[in-house]
Amino acid sequence: EGWYWRVTLPGRGKSFAVIVSVEDPAGGRGTSGVGVQVMGPEDGDYICQFSRQVQRFWGDRHSLALGATFQRRAGAAAGDPKRMVSQEAFGEAVAAGFQASATRNQGRIVARDAGARGSVPCAVAECSWDFCTEPVLGWGPRAGQQQATAGWLAALPVFEPHWQVLMAAGRSSGSITWGGERFDFVDAPSYAEKNWGAGFPEKWIWVQCNAFEGRPDVALTATGARRALPFSATKESVGLVGLHWGGGRFLDIAPTNGELAWSADPWGRWHIEASTADGAFRALVEASASGEGTLLRAPTDEGLQVVCRDTFQGDVRLRVWERGQLVLDVESRLAGLEVGGGPWLGPWEAEARMEEPYRSLSMAPLDAEALLPACLRPPGL
Repeated sequence: EGWYWRVTLPGRGKSFAVIVSVEDPAGGRGTSGVGVQVMGPEDGDYICQFSRQVQRFWGDRHSLALGATFQRRAGAAAGDPKRMVSQEAFGEAVAAGFQASATRNQGRIVARDAGARGSVPCAVAECSWDFCTEPVLGWGPRAGQQQATAGWLAALPVFEPHWQVLMAAGRSSGSITWGGERFDFVDAPSYAEKNWGAGFPEKWIWVQCNAFEGRPDVALTATGARRALPFSATKESVGLVGLHWGGGRFLDIAPTNGELAWSADPWGRWHIEASTADGAFRALVEASASGEGTLLRAPTDEGLQVVCRDTFQGDVRLRVWERGQLVLDVESRLAGLEVGGGPWLGPWEAEARMEEPYRSLSMAPLDAEALLPACLRPPGL
């Protein structure tokens, strides 16, 4: 399982991301581990703490609450925290670790990545953070219920991995200390998502932004990926363009309701086009990165491994047409951009196409949470 939180500081042109992952949490395997990676304010700014002691990780079965203790404070009472505790109680008990929920994120890590595969230099010796978040947009219309980003089948162990945008837009207030520099913020744009399953896609691209110039109401998430299908050796290319804007409007274009295609370089260029099946909407996402980005680790069959590159300094332009009329044209220089997996031997061009019977099943208007009683719901639902 993996959780990702991003906080953007538009006034300073900087962003941070806190990325938590746990692999093989039953323990006892060479791939078992829990780690926290933090992306800092500039390309190349990175720190990771990793531990094989997965028993020190905890997570709530049905709500967004999780944490881990890498190192206890000297003299602290016996026993690691196994639930969300107050800021003060966490600080008194935990020298290195984290706790996170839908509304609070707190932690401190040191550069100690032994056990995680690959090599990424840590830019600072330590990093700490403490911020509260007011969720504004989940996934779906503002007035509606939270929707499954990948359809209702995401509630079941079907696709690998599963993916959910937890919060397309929020407002966070608090501080992050990167090395010796403290960054304070109030009502900073924030974002959260989650992945889970038996592995990451073979190859993927990702674009995210909720800090468009002059348009705080616009939140974009777009992706394309090559994934394996269950019970077969078949692989398929899937993706989506998801957009919140205009005080409650929501547009989600995926292979289940339209057409989507992309072209991306191994680094530096992202181009995603999508249109609904009825022709009512067309969206175009164009993004670029001039810097080298930051290498990150992600789950693989061999454990947490260096397989992706990100930047928060991306340029993005988003355009949307409704029945042929341009209704949205926005830009930002604070886009989150990513490429991952491989092989990346040159530009990747693909069209999203969901195989049957999964496409038809995903289109069924089912609510897995409403259908399953609490005692039968899988973890995470």
